[in-house]
Amino acid sequence: MDSVKEIQNVKEYYGSILKSNQDLKTSACCTMDSMPPYLLEILKQVHDEVKDKFYGCGSPIPHALEGKTVLDLGSGSGRDCFILSKLVGSQGKVIGVDMTEEQILVARKYKDYHASQFGQATSNIEFLNGYIEDLESLGIEDDSIDIVISNCVINLSPNKKKVFSEIFRVLKPGGELYFSDVFSNRRVPLQLVQDPILYGECLSGAIYIEDFRRLLYDFGCKDFRIVSNSNITLHDPQIKQACGKIDFYSMTIRAFKLPLEDRCEDYGQVAIYQGGIPNSESVFVLDDHHEFEMGKPMLVCGNTAMMLQDTRYSDYFQILGHTKKHYGLFDCGLEQNSLSKENSLGACC
Repeated sequence: MDSVKEIQNVKEYYGSILKSNQDLKTSACCTMDSMPPYLLEILKQVHDEVKDKFYGCGSPIPHALEGKTVLDLGSGSGRDCFILSKLVGSQGKVIGVDMTEEQILVARKYKDYHASQFGQATSNIEFLNGYIEDLESLGIEDDSIDIVISNCVINLSPNKKKVFSEIFRVLKPGGELYFSDVFSNRRVPLQLVQDPILYGECLSGAIYIEDFRRLLYDFGCKDFRIVSNSNITLHDPQIKQACGKIDFYSMTIRAFKLPLEDRCEDYGQVAIYQGGIPNSESVFVLDDHHEFEMGKPMLVCGNTAMMLQDTRYSDYFQILGHTKKHYGLFDCGLEQNSLSKENSLGACC
């Protein structure tokens, strides 16, 4: 593995130093109160120890999961996996991967407990102790996963390029990456990256949003979508002083394994949400500026049309038109993939 010292520091921080999420020094790697009501209802059935030992910065659980295979990278104590377990149902499967043995032991401890809570004859979850940079050694095959999620963990990896390489290897064509993590508005200097506390708090490993865009582009993903974006407040005076003018954000991102274009192109296509997505029956939110009301036609760019018709969402949408005739760039009306409305990062739609 690369950067053995950094990996060892993270293992120690989450395996020995932190006893619960109350021990964190910042709001970066802690559970936000942004979980939708239907997930909060499931969360009530999750064991308290699992919740106390879980560290996350968002709610990266998408819709339309029944019967799907979902992989959680950096699954920790298993909170999101247990929620996913109920959502994928008896025909689905959840795989959790984490390198910290102490966390994996907590998750495995409550597999049968949650199966009973959810009325399942047997657990549909598998927890694997390993590295998110090397899923192949864990037996996760090419094109085998419907959805990859992660909750504030990829920033902790010293080899993010390898992580995303593995993600796009294991995703099926049309599969989705849906994750929450910490991003920054500039590259974090090396002296902060080498600080074990700042790194463990999910700050100094933050992904500079432009580097993230370039990284995904290199793997053929030319358009990703921001679902939510919120500023991270640094309360500790010493941490705030050390970070200086660097701004940190908790963002939820979705990206698809699709041959998308690098700009919003107009083919005159229209998308109509036909309803039926569980827990999103009347309105479906694709990203921070695509909200589809059931039955209401909406002009979309070619990439958005592909995200809706060449993925698991195809059962819920009618796409009118095709890509045989091109009308130039699509007028998005809003800059996408930026940390602020004033600062475009130049990606699609």
